[in-house]
Amino acid sequence: MSKKALFWFRRDLRLNDNTGLFHALKNNEQVQAIFIFDPSILDRLEDEDDVRVTFLHREVTRINEELQQFGSSLDVYYDSPQNVFTSLALAGEIIAVYTNHDYEPYAQERDSQINELLKKHNIGFHTFKDQVVFEKDEVMKDDGKPYTVFTPYSRKWKLKLSENDIQSYPSETLSNSFVRREKSELPNLKDMGFIPSRISIPPNILLVDIVKRYANHRDFPAQKGTSKLSVHLRFGTVSIRELVREARGLSETWLNELIWREFYQMILWNFPQVVHKAFKPAYDLIDWRNDSDSFNLWCEGKTGYPIVDAGMRELLATGFMHNRVRMIVASFLTKHLLIDWRWGEAWFARKLMDFELASNNGGWQWAAGCGCDAAPYFRVFSPALQTEKFDPQAEYIRRWIPEINDPFAYPKPIVDHKMARERALSTYKTGLQKSAVSE
Repeated sequence: MSKKALFWFRRDLRLNDNTGLFHALKNNEQVQAIFIFDPSILDRLEDEDDVRVTFLHREVTRINEELQQFGSSLDVYYDSPQNVFTSLALAGEIIAVYTNHDYEPYAQERDSQINELLKKHNIGFHTFKDQVVFEKDEVMKDDGKPYTVFTPYSRKWKLKLSENDIQSYPSETLSNSFVRREKSELPNLKDMGFIPSRISIPPNILLVDIVKRYANHRDFPAQKGTSKLSVHLRFGTVSIRELVREARGLSETWLNELIWREFYQMILWNFPQVVHKAFKPAYDLIDWRNDSDSFNLWCEGKTGYPIVDAGMRELLATGFMHNRVRMIVASFLTKHLLIDWRWGEAWFARKLMDFELASNNGGWQWAAGCGCDAAPYFRVFSPALQTEKFDPQAEYIRRWIPEINDPFAYPKPIVDHKMARERALSTYKTGLQKSAVSE
């Protein structure tokens, strides 16, 4: 019985330019690809038609079909990684496991446990950087400390990029190393307690014209001004290295958005407490109102503020929300309604197709004023002014709120803007004063 190496797909669902897969194929004569649907992740999902599970299942099926063209196939498990690797290790057929880094707290703990498990069986566990260009501590201040402000971080990031060519990992050229075997069966969605989502998933296509116009069009939600590639970046169906190469020649503004993503990944790695606490500890003393009725109206898009409600309804219908509108609805929840940013973050985590812990957390803390490089707490977005600037003809609003002009069908505002702004400023100021006294 010949031994083989395993490549474990996770947030890197592609055969091309895949770092860990490249090293697995290059360094081993026989490589078996696997994917694990992890119940400890899936069981936390609240919606049986969660679009991310449908997306994952579709992409795993695609990879299996692509591998069949090379006479191989993908082994897909619905079980805990610990159970899967215990069984594989005891079978005595594998010599090494290859995969790519994952930076989220659960993934870190999981990988540490898998590493220890495999070590007991003298099986190597090799992980590689793949979902970012620069990770962890590769872009740091001159004193070796992590950046907490985006602009100097982005300058250093770009300088480092200019000094280093972006290396490719042409894993697609090494298909001869895949294990030759019969087609394997995949678990279906029903087996895992899910049903197919009706939400359509944006194609994995980089539209050059959109990226070229990105700087001028990205803030207007009624326009097709964004790439819609965020879900593909989230699950690695597209290579970040490929996108950065394209961005350098097309749009500095779009490149900056890719750098923001890496900035938040770096923040999560160096300041893991942000998952549950404010980056600026003083903000943990804010006395949030946390009114559940107001929160539910916000979730349903029934606040009586059209630009807010349009965004929330877009999210429910599509699993996506325009980035400018994400800032508006987050500011509204935390400032107008004085609801803890963690409530909004959790709702986005439940509903966003492109949910990524680092970016979601960073965006919400920015909106609430408590994050790194955040807007000051006294900056309270006016929904009316935001509408006037970015949806002046109400095209976006009418798309998602057809009853907007019917006073009997569309609700009255649940809070007065002027009062809410003054209340937010007072509440934040009091919370920060309490913090100052306690120090």
